[in-house]
Amino acid sequence: MIAIKFVKFHGLGNDFVIVDALEESGLPENREELPGLARDVCHRRFGVGADGLILIKKSDKADIYMQIINSDGSEPEMCGNGIRCVAKYVYDAGIVPRRQIRVETLAGIILPEIITDDHKAAMVKVDMGQPGLERSDIPMLGPAGRVVGEPLEHRGEIFRVTAVSMGNPHCVIFVDDVQAVPLYQLGPELEVHPAFPRKANIEFVQVLNQGEVIMRVWERGAGYTMACGTGACAAGVASCLNGYTGRKVMVHLQAGPLEIEWSVNNHVYMTGPARKVFTGDYPLE
Repeated sequence: MIAIKFVKFHGLGNDFVIVDALEESGLPENREELPGLARDVCHRRFGVGADGLILIKKSDKADIYMQIINSDGSEPEMCGNGIRCVAKYVYDAGIVPRRQIRVETLAGIILPEIITDDHKAAMVKVDMGQPGLERSDIPMLGPAGRVVGEPLEHRGEIFRVTAVSMGNPHCVIFVDDVQAVPLYQLGPELEVHPAFPRKANIEFVQVLNQGEVIMRVWERGAGYTMACGTGACAAGVASCLNGYTGRKVMVHLQAGPLEIEWSVNNHVYMTGPARKVFTGDYPLE
């Protein structure tokens, strides 16, 4: 029986099956087979169960290359919680012994930094780069310029949306009560709204005060997840753009907070945990 070794990680409940493709030789050589493998591995009844499959590969530009495949088989440009998990894995395993790690992704090279406690990786701070704020960056249909509090019609209802790209597209909607939002209805509908030609991650955000917000998210390609790192970054940027918060904000998610800072250098920094859950072997035949 052919099997691949994996390790299960999560970042605030956003969970991933990580495969070290630098060492693992049992992976399908045909890239077209990977979406099917991801769907099987991520299935919560018949597989390991996860929001995504992450492959750690060799990079000619950085320390490693992170390829992430969503539970539906699609491939996003970036994943904030995923990159924290990958950073902790390669640091703890000695693959990249430095606290500052360069990770190549479809969204470019991202820079996570391990924050240690008693010489152990405790938290991960990630330089997520500069947010894309022009409509073409998202992308989103319509006239050129930024999308901040813009009306978006859906089924006769008007939503005020703010669009942010963190290497992947985000549509942020501010509401009075995130728990009252019918996320399982609106999430999948707004994800594929015609205004977003490459679909979008949908974040509903409730402002608590100048330094705190609550977020619920429907992820493009994964559906409901307990947390979304790029989504939290987009929520932080959108909150500041709309004047609801300052440039540093705590984004509360179902399983805990992420600290988001939109620095004066225009880079977004995300700090949060990553935790190893278990290791195993996944049979391919």
